[in-house]
Amino acid sequence: MGTASFAVPSLRALQAAGHEIALVVTQPDRPGHRMKVTPSPVKMAAAELGLEVYQPERIREPASVERLRALDPDLLVVVAYGQILPAVVLAIPRHGAINVHASMLPRHRGAAPIARSILAGDLETGVTIMRMDEQLDHGPVLASRATAIGETEDAPALTARLAELGAALLVETLDRLGEVVPVEQDEEKATIAGKLSRQEGELDWDVAALEIDRRVRALQPWPGVTLPTSRGRVKVLRGHVEGDQYVPDIVQMPGKKPAPARQVLGGDA
Repeated sequence: MGTASFAVPSLRALQAAGHEIALVVTQPDRPGHRMKVTPSPVKMAAAELGLEVYQPERIREPASVERLRALDPDLLVVVAYGQILPAVVLAIPRHGAINVHASMLPRHRGAAPIARSILAGDLETGVTIMRMDEQLDHGPVLASRATAIGETEDAPALTARLAELGAALLVETLDRLGEVVPVEQDEEKATIAGKLSRQEGELDWDVAALEIDRRVRALQPWPGVTLPTSRGRVKVLRGHVEGDQYVPDIVQMPGKKPAPARQVLGGDA
């Protein structure tokens, strides 16, 4: 069960490792760029691999539950799916449900762990394989693997790295699932990585340079960071810190392609 591009390496890794994937469950096709209805990255990958795809509007509906129950699955693997799974679904597989999460749980539970790790100035993050329960990213940990966050690494680059790291750890964990001892999470160390908002990217120049840098790196591809210039608010795609100043390198005017900041803004950059 997965939807976002983060889930694609895990799907491919399961297939390559020889696991029988009875069904791929993903979100319904949604309007994407220019409102064109597009399939999820997981749906496209599943089609390429020749796997059956199921796209229920709500996984908790009785028809969806019955479809899963009819498969009589051994295990449910969930990676960036996008819907909360009710107890009735989690109870279907004989070996339960496991999740690949893009943080070192219990830190950064929730919807946006990768962006939140950059925004928080964390020096490292990682991936966690956990056994799912009804609560948000709450179940016992089966395995985890840490990695340093690069000083200039942005969310898309970190997402791609963690997706591959998570896929490898998933397959390793499944290979020894019968001998893994689950470890309960420490609730006192739990933090929530809530959804991102457009307002978080609407900045002014009085924000500290390091904070602007973190937001530019963390809030890609959405909502992005805009800063005021003599040509109006401009989206900043990349930049760097010089002393106590933030210097944009690549910017984008509304309706235009990305371009070097000095070319677009001249003396403002």
